[in-house]
Amino acid sequence: MRSNDLFERITRQIADAIAAGAGAFEMPWHRWSEGLAEPVNAITGRPYRGVNTILLWAAAEHAGYSSGRWATYRQWSEAGAQVRKGEKSTAILFWKPAHAGDLGHEDDDQGGPDDRHHRSFIAKVYCVFNADQVDGAPQAPLPTPLSDDERIAAAESFFANVGATVHHLGDRAFYRPSTDEIHMPRFEQFRDAAAYYSTLGHEHVHWTGANHRLDRDLKNRFGSEAYAFEELIAELGAAFLAARLGLSVERRPDHAAYIAGWLKVLGQDPRAILTASSKAHQALDYLESLQPAEGDGVIPQAVDHAAAKAPRVSDVAHA
Repeated sequence: MRSNDLFERITRQIADAIAAGAGAFEMPWHRWSEGLAEPVNAITGRPYRGVNTILLWAAAEHAGYSSGRWATYRQWSEAGAQVRKGEKSTAILFWKPAHAGDLGHEDDDQGGPDDRHHRSFIAKVYCVFNADQVDGAPQAPLPTPLSDDERIAAAESFFANVGATVHHLGDRAFYRPSTDEIHMPRFEQFRDAAAYYSTLGHEHVHWTGANHRLDRDLKNRFGSEAYAFEELIAELGAAFLAARLGLSVERRPDHAAYIAGWLKVLGQDPRAILTASSKAHQALDYLESLQPAEGDGVIPQAVDHAAAKAPRVSDVAHA
């Protein structure tokens, strides 16, 4: 299959999933909170990245799978399991260096080549099956469940370690590039803690795009749709971050205006969803790079939830 055909098929699959959920503002990355969490390779335990994360979320939603564990037919077989007859696979991407002498390696967990490495890669397809499609699948180690308080504490620590300037003022959530500040409604104005942290994650993804951080300039490629495309990156980045923190993703009806822009860009550019998911994961990587190394003993201060008396009128911002 030619690369363009492959990208067009993937883009069409994700665009169809976005369009199907547009009326309820429910995107493919929302359902994971029902138990799917971050898709991982069932054998290696490694999380899938980039566009593969979205593809597997969408496939799990469509088929009603209860597991977030995936592997190829060969991987399941080598682990002593058997994919049931008649089960259909889900296609994901892996990237192979274009030149045989390249020191890179094939990686079926990656949803796109890392843009920071300026080497040429060729996209190939891997077919994976969910644990729900397999007999005799090895049991995954049971994770130690975290209480709501523990998850909130972990999220507090994560955002405190990032060190962005966050003000809790008014009724809108946005990142203001001119002052490099995030503005959020007060904690108690949200329906629950997960909604607060999902929104805070969205704004932190915008924050990573500043020119002195990841320098995410989309205008040359996406023109008038650059703002909507930045919102798609932030939406995906917030979903990836929420999955990493074990929190649910907030549905945002206020993003209805962007959905048409997302679908327009996806319809015009078959590689756009790979770009969006890659940049979203780069944002997650950047935020994670600001976390202390495990065992450093750093005790972060909690995010300030103090309420302000008067709202501030914003100038221009990413919502």
